[in-house]
Amino acid sequence: MEDEVKDRLTSDHAELYDTLVARRYFAKFDRISGNLGRVAAELESEGRLTRTEARLLGGYLKAVAGTFRALSHKYLMTGRGEAAPRLTIDRHESGFPVAQELMVMAVDAQQAARHLAGMPSETELKDRMVRQIVGDLTIPTALQFALSQRYYYEALAAGGIFWARNDPDAQWLQNLGERRHYLVHWAVWDTQANLPVVYLMDLEDSGRKPLPNDAYRWPQVQAALMAQALGGLKLLTIANGFDKDFADLHPKRLRRITLGPMYSASFTLQSGPISKVLEGANSPEGQDWALVWTVEDLVTDREEAVKDGWFSSSVRQVYKLDPVAGAELGATRQDRMIVLPERPYQVLVEQDPKSLRGLRKFVVGAGGRLIPTV
Repeated sequence: MEDEVKDRLTSDHAELYDTLVARRYFAKFDRISGNLGRVAAELESEGRLTRTEARLLGGYLKAVAGTFRALSHKYLMTGRGEAAPRLTIDRHESGFPVAQELMVMAVDAQQAARHLAGMPSETELKDRMVRQIVGDLTIPTALQFALSQRYYYEALAAGGIFWARNDPDAQWLQNLGERRHYLVHWAVWDTQANLPVVYLMDLEDSGRKPLPNDAYRWPQVQAALMAQALGGLKLLTIANGFDKDFADLHPKRLRRITLGPMYSASFTLQSGPISKVLEGANSPEGQDWALVWTVEDLVTDREEAVKDGWFSSSVRQVYKLDPVAGAELGATRQDRMIVLPERPYQVLVEQDPKSLRGLRKFVVGAGGRLIPTV
């Protein structure tokens, strides 16, 4: 079945045509997403994330899993009729659904209540299925499709979804003298990379009103951060622009966490070492994958007073940059991690490709146990 998918792929984006292939795809991501929270917990235990950061990141990871569950209902009947929709994925350097899928979900969510009100209940649909199977001796495909769409709209109505845009929210941490310390967080489904991306900003507020309660500043902050939530922008560019635009807000640290790409010999095109690792592993269904997780981190070094008029000045941040990559990276550091099952990891160790040596490895062992490596 999955070879049939490969034959149909003619571009970076591809539709999943077959029922079993679509279900295997969602089952794969169900296994993957089940391990991401464990990675966040491990990073917290190592002191690389605070409890608040791990909790917020964990919420976004659960939302990504919720998005895949909703989509799995929508595409449950793929290949079982002309009306059944087909999922479009980005098979090149992503492995995730294309951003357009998330945009359609957002529109569907606005109309979920209306759709549900016009649909028979789950109980009624199942009763009709039984009567068709017993009475007509036929497969109730149309009813199965109707039930799958009901599950889809129920998932959207329940919430807990990672949307194309997840607007900024602010978590108060503590007061630092005359300043308030917040952890501002937001997320997007990057339209260029087709990957979920989470942003965390440590922000000090010297304004008169608490930032989330300030009807003047907070909407401007939210709009500015969402406008800059582009994967092509360096963290240094985002932080410097924000620091300049808001005189009484002081971004002390900015992190960008990119979830993906997901690599799989069955669903994606990859080249180089990761391709050889997956081919060499020849893993059984459910074990044929590897997920890369990238954390970019920008930390302030000091504050400086900068003149911004004849008789006025403002405080600006001076950020630490990576001593090697410097302005090219636009961050203090960048850490890349890879999560993968045991068999691909064993092949990775055997082949020991130079370009993958710098990645932190998290191995998913028997029973879903997460094994961090040195």
